[in-house]
Amino acid sequence: MKNNILHYLLVVAFVIVGFQSKAAQVDTVEIFSNSMGKKIKAVIILPEKQDKPIPTLYLLHGYSGNYANWINKVPYIKTLVDRYNYAVVCPDGGYGSWYWDVPGDKNNQYETFVSKELVTYVESQYDVCQNRESRAITGLSMGGHGAFYIGIRHQDVYGALGSTAGGVDFRPFPNNWEIINRLGTYAENKEAWDSHVVMEMLHQIKPNSLKLFVDCGTDDFFYKVNQKLHEKMTYLNIPHTFVSMPGKHNWDYWSQSIQLQMAFFDQFFRN
Repeated sequence: MKNNILHYLLVVAFVIVGFQSKAAQVDTVEIFSNSMGKKIKAVIILPEKQDKPIPTLYLLHGYSGNYANWINKVPYIKTLVDRYNYAVVCPDGGYGSWYWDVPGDKNNQYETFVSKELVTYVESQYDVCQNRESRAITGLSMGGHGAFYIGIRHQDVYGALGSTAGGVDFRPFPNNWEIINRLGTYAENKEAWDSHVVMEMLHQIKPNSLKLFVDCGTDDFFYKVNQKLHEKMTYLNIPHTFVSMPGKHNWDYWSQSIQLQMAFFDQFFRN
């Protein structure tokens, strides 16, 4: 099954590269977050032609990134939006929030923002579908973790999850990315770390609830943890698609992988 799906995605994705972007609508908006008491920016990309409500893919940035990363670094994402005819929403997730709600930290309630406030805003302001079968969420690196973390915890909101080069298990990197500022040290707060890492959340996935796509470059420092995630999902009989390609933890790889991701979600939305 993996090889058949990968073949389909590769064929579709590389055909798309030959198309020129039409005139996808790109909006930069500010959304007031009640949970954080501040405005959060987001980029919303809509297809040129829209004659009925369309699905939505929520696309998260990585550590130290921002809402504009995807549209600036991979501008042909507009071509993909026109081709597949669904919306892509890129919210700001803070410098290193990991898309968690941090108790007692008013500035870090990004799980609530992405899963509730952002979805409510998009569906009130744009002509998009309003059901879980028409919502998906994915992201790169910290955003890949965030997509799975939020998606697993809110299976009533999203029907499909993705991750590209995701930090799906950051425990091998206990001193990186300011995680200790939110969870404390791993040595002293192992339970908190385990409850916030995707690798230990797979048991929460309801049978046949989610369509899952994971990819990672073979030269990426997150490759081993992504491979272990794939192995654990296979052991737990959780259906998913796992793709590994040559590539590092950089935009050269992510600009390729987004083509596979968006083809996968197109297939999900169509089904």
